[in-house]
Amino acid sequence: MLENVQQVEGALAEAVVFLRYFENLPDPRQLGKVVYPLHEVLLLSLLAVLAGAETFTEIALFGEKKLDLLRRFGTFRDGTPPHDRLGDIFASLDAEKFQQCFVAWVASLTGAPAGVIAIDGKTLRRSGAKKDSKAPIHMVSAFAARQRLVLGQVKVADKSNEIVAIPKLLDMLAIEGAIVTIDAMGCQRDIAAKIVEKKADYVLALKGYQGSLRQDVEVFLAEQREVGFKDTTISQDETVDGDHGRIETRKTTVIHDVEWLQERHNWPGMKSVVMVESTREIGDKIETETRFYITSLVFLAVQLGPIIRSHWSIENSLHWVLDMIFRDDECRVRTDNAPANFTTIKHIALNLLRRASTKASLRARRKVAAWDDDFLASLITR
Repeated sequence: MLENVQQVEGALAEAVVFLRYFENLPDPRQLGKVVYPLHEVLLLSLLAVLAGAETFTEIALFGEKKLDLLRRFGTFRDGTPPHDRLGDIFASLDAEKFQQCFVAWVASLTGAPAGVIAIDGKTLRRSGAKKDSKAPIHMVSAFAARQRLVLGQVKVADKSNEIVAIPKLLDMLAIEGAIVTIDAMGCQRDIAAKIVEKKADYVLALKGYQGSLRQDVEVFLAEQREVGFKDTTISQDETVDGDHGRIETRKTTVIHDVEWLQERHNWPGMKSVVMVESTREIGDKIETETRFYITSLVFLAVQLGPIIRSHWSIENSLHWVLDMIFRDDECRVRTDNAPANFTTIKHIALNLLRRASTKASLRARRKVAAWDDDFLASLITR
C-alpha cells in the first residue's frame, strides 16, 4: 500500500514539473468563479489528446471516463468540465503567452537546439467559417530536424502573412549555433539579419519574391555552367536515391565567391549561393527542377546538400503527422484563440509521443495510450 502511494506521489511530482512551465499562463476567467483550475484543464486536455481525442467533446468524454486516472495527478474536486466550457476556456486563453510557455518547456527538454531548425507554415483548413467570412488560421512552426521535436509556433495575424510571423517566432526561440532553413516566403533581409543577430546561420530558398537577387543569381549560374564554372570557386556533390520505383538524382553546386553579389545587394550575412538540380525518374517519366538558395554558411556542397534536404522534415515529420495521426485538417475548432491553443496542445502531445520509450509507430502509441493508463501516465512523467 505504501509503495502504491509513493508511486502516485512520484507521478504527481513529475506532472507538476511539466505543469510548472505553464503556471504563469494568465487565466482570463474571474478567479472567484473558477470551478475547474486551469492546470487541471490543461492536464485533462493533454492526456485526452495523447489518448486519441480530437475534439472538445471527446476531451470532455475522456474526463468523465478517466477521472480516477486524472486524480493520480490532481484533485479534480469538481470533476472535469463539459465540452462547451472547455471550448470557452481555450478560446479565451492568450495564444501567444501559451506558446511562450510551450517554448520554455521544450527548451527544458532539448537544451540549445543543434543542427537544422526548419521553419514553415501550415493552414488549419477547417478553422475558418464561410458564414462569417472567417478565413482559416495559419500557424508558423519551428521544427528541430535532428530531434524531431516542435520547438515553437505562432499564429499568423489576420490580414498578415508569414513574413511578419517568422520574426516573432525567432524572438521566442534560443537558436544560437543552429542552422535555420526557411522556404522562399522567409527569404527577407530582416529575417536573415535577425537570424545572424541571434548567432545562428541560415539557408533560405530563393524564388521570385527577391526579384533582382534571384535574377542575378540565376543569370550568373547559367553563364558559369556554360563555361564549366572556370571564373569562380565552387564545390559540387551528387547523390542518387531510389525508392518505390523512383530514382532521384540531386546535384548540389555551391558558389563560394559572392563578393560581386554582396556589392549589388548587401544581403545580411550571405557567404554562399547554392544551386540544387534534381532529376526524378518514375518509369518512362522524367522530371527536372532547379532550386536556388542563399546561405550564411561557409560549407562545401557535400555538407549543404543534406542540410537543404533536412528542411523537408517539417513537412514529413510534422505537418503530415498532424494531418494523418491527429486529423488536423478535419479539426473544426474555430472560435477566437481556440484553434491556435488546441494546435499547441497537439504539438505538446506529439513531442511527448516521440520521446516515449517504444519502437511502436506514433499511431500505435496513441492507441496504447488509450488502452493502457500506466503507459499514458508515463508519457507525462518521464
